[in-house]
Amino acid sequence: MKILVTGTAGFIGFHLAKFLLDRGDTVVGIDNLNDYYDVRLKYARLTLTGIVYSELEYGEPMQSKNYSNYTFIKLDLLDKKQLEDCFQKHKFDAVCNLAAQAGVRYSLTNPDVYIDTNIKGFLNILECCRHYRINHLVYASSSSVYGLNKKMPFSEHDIADHPVSLYAASKKANEMMAHTYSHLFNLRTTGLRFFTVYGPWGRPDMALFIFTKAILEGKPIEVYNNGNMMRDFTYIDDIVKGIVRVIDNPAENNPDWNAAKPDPATSKAPFRLFNIGRGAPVNLMDFVLEIERQIHIKAKKIFRPMQDGDVAETCADVSNLSDVLNYEPRTSVPTGVARFTAWYKAFYKIGKKVPVLPAPKFIAP
Repeated sequence: MKILVTGTAGFIGFHLAKFLLDRGDTVVGIDNLNDYYDVRLKYARLTLTGIVYSELEYGEPMQSKNYSNYTFIKLDLLDKKQLEDCFQKHKFDAVCNLAAQAGVRYSLTNPDVYIDTNIKGFLNILECCRHYRINHLVYASSSSVYGLNKKMPFSEHDIADHPVSLYAASKKANEMMAHTYSHLFNLRTTGLRFFTVYGPWGRPDMALFIFTKAILEGKPIEVYNNGNMMRDFTYIDDIVKGIVRVIDNPAENNPDWNAAKPDPATSKAPFRLFNIGRGAPVNLMDFVLEIERQIHIKAKKIFRPMQDGDVAETCADVSNLSDVLNYEPRTSVPTGVARFTAWYKAFYKIGKKVPVLPAPKFIAP
């Protein structure tokens, strides 16, 4: 297939693009390379896919030096004209929209960028998919849409109408916008609610990156809600394999959908939502212990109260994605953390490789 992947200098987008390229798809990647976090990490990801970032010009396609089937364009989703030109030229079979302003806490102090990128930018994607007759739009939603929900595990079949951050609200809005286009224009759309993705090349604003960096530098880590947090940490390889299965299987109308008892995860339109996580949450303090075990350093901890916009627990019910597309996350937390810390030390040239100790019993396999 010929696939547009937005956000290919980002964490998930980079891994997804590489997987698709390695299996032989033609990929066009776009990213605006904003400075929400250190752009050098984004440049390094681009370099691995054969893109010479120092030679990039806005709006100008660059052919990869490593992949004959990869083209990258520095482009902002808010640039509707350039985005339309991209769609018109390349005639994509599918689109995977991973470009977004991420971060729950950042949305508390920088709300405007979430409306611009996550709402207006997504509208431009929807309009292009509509007008250029894209067969399937897959887009990133988030587990944060569950907000005040307390029923565990979180299920796509439950109502999720009480977000607690603007980031979460923007992702919920994306789902509603996608349904509208599925209903009005028969555009096939699938939203993926990601649950705490981690792994090599991860984002510097995520817990694993923040904790690893601070511990290695001898600095204290801040642990929120006094450590009483549960997260459904999901390794990047499992996430990518799930995304690819979704891309390959476009959304269909649900013939059994009942408007009197509406299922939020499907519709009479070609629309669907999937949780994509591991389905086995880990206590945050156990996660910190695993990091300590891998890098052989005890963390200095400062305990903080719960932050605005955050939730105490996430847990994905992944039975829907498993039943429909045979999704099966396989990577254990000890394995995932070991791979991340090994990557981190190699990338930032820290220390020497040390033997990995046996996994503690409190971590689920």
